[in-house]
Amino acid sequence: MDTTVARPSRLPLYLDLVRWDRPAGWLLLLWPTLSALWIAADGWPGWHLLLVFVFGTVLMRSAGCCINDVADRDYDRHVKRTAQRPVTRGALSVPEALTLGAGLALVSFGLVLTTNPSAVLLSFAALAVTLIYPYAKRVFAMPQSVLGVAFSFGIPMAFAAALGGTDWGLSALHAAVPPHAWWLLLSNLFWVLAYDTEYAMVDRDDDLRVGMKTSAITLGRWDVAAVMGFYAAYLISWTGLGLALGLGRIFLLGMAAAAAQAAWHFTLIRGRSREGCFKAFRQNHWLGLAVFAGVALDLALR
Repeated sequence: MDTTVARPSRLPLYLDLVRWDRPAGWLLLLWPTLSALWIAADGWPGWHLLLVFVFGTVLMRSAGCCINDVADRDYDRHVKRTAQRPVTRGALSVPEALTLGAGLALVSFGLVLTTNPSAVLLSFAALAVTLIYPYAKRVFAMPQSVLGVAFSFGIPMAFAAALGGTDWGLSALHAAVPPHAWWLLLSNLFWVLAYDTEYAMVDRDDDLRVGMKTSAITLGRWDVAAVMGFYAAYLISWTGLGLALGLGRIFLLGMAAAAAQAAWHFTLIRGRSREGCFKAFRQNHWLGLAVFAGVALDLALR
């Protein structure tokens, strides 16, 4: 008689590790990347680049979750919201999580290899920032700024993929990524500061107890005002850049829709409740969609 007990499937644990049921994270990465891709291509970028950046975004965000959960496993067990993550509770081992993360990153790199040398070179910088961010929370008072760079790096990569040639080297990279691509990255960083500060406000009490550094802790009682200031900086700068690049009325309608959502978020976070701040964070991908829709439709209907 066979008494072998079937081993439970690891798939649900892996899916939980990469937040498969919580797409807000990769959508926050995707919308500014696609906005930049449409701007760089002056409209429809083609199926190849669209699929590369959609799947690459999902894969790299998933890889980032693996790295983040390994780095934060000793902190996360003291935070109510994160205590049941697979690595934190011991359901998945550190080698398992790192192996999955490395595999996802390699598949993403394979997608980048189908573009051009400039995009490939930028992918190494993007990976470096992804690896640095989990540890920035131990050092920087505003680690959300590091996350802002990581979550905005798809912007110069989109320009490189759309405009880059076949040559390697820094001169080719400089030609493929114009100055306004970096200004768009800087502008987008303010949006990341806004929504990730909302996210940090959810865990502020727990983070104070375990000694984690976050923008919500650093800003203190100025947190709500700062979040709204970050939104304003993002919306104003992105609008100015869009107009300078020739975008018009439909783009402005998209920005107006994004501004209306930012104003709504103020009503969610002003009381600083966990539920309100978390809802504001999770709804930010609609703000990014509004901006992308304005960009894409404006370029399509010229």
